[in-house]
Amino acid sequence: MTRLQGKSALITGSARGIGRAFAEAYIREGATVAIADINLDRAKATAAEIGPAAYAIEMDVTNQASIDAAIAAVVEKAGGLDILVNNAALFDLAPIVEITRESYDRLFTINVSGTLFTMQAAAKQMIAQGRGGKIINMASQAGRRGEALVAVYCATKAAVISLTQSAGLDLIKHGINVNAIAPGVVDGEHWDGVDALFAKFENRPLGEKKKLVAAEVPFGRMGTAEDLTGMAIFLASAESNYVVSQTYNVDGGNWMS
Repeated sequence: MTRLQGKSALITGSARGIGRAFAEAYIREGATVAIADINLDRAKATAAEIGPAAYAIEMDVTNQASIDAAIAAVVEKAGGLDILVNNAALFDLAPIVEITRESYDRLFTINVSGTLFTMQAAAKQMIAQGRGGKIINMASQAGRRGEALVAVYCATKAAVISLTQSAGLDLIKHGINVNAIAPGVVDGEHWDGVDALFAKFENRPLGEKKKLVAAEVPFGRMGTAEDLTGMAIFLASAESNYVVSQTYNVDGGNWMS
């Protein structure tokens, strides 16, 4: 039997990248998955490509009504909610003296408030169902330490780690396991944007920062979205029932904690 047979999952920001890879992995393990994204057309296209066990939901994690509607849509479609992956996030960087309030507010609203209030809504539904559940928050190696140009993003991911710890301690009495994954540098469309920002602020040619960070990974290369799916399946499955409030580094050896 597959490890997630009959389970209902909601993955935010899953029309592409890591979220999509998780959706595909969960479906292979027997789950049905809501492809939740702020871009409904892209979510629909992704769901159609993945297959009938995936379905699209429009979801804006900065809007409480949208969060509540997404949870309700999952319950209506799949009969309940067993797994939440808080994957939606935004990246930005700037020197301390150039950080804008707009950038700060945007990152904290999506990365921290979005994670907290989506987790809250999912937990309420899971408690009402009375059968427990799994909540997986996406942190980052950036949440483990500071970076000169990445202060705000690092702070948001440190907050995700802290929220995971507190929520895990509070919700385990309901049989809800809250844990997190901290990826390292993951290749893909997202990192092309990151590389361009580093090129701007460190006066580098495009592509150079990406090559440098890849060379520094002890494993010998940047990660891929698929490198993270094993941990995502484990934390969503019954195999992790005794795992509470933990953040797992899946980063090729970049960070040890």
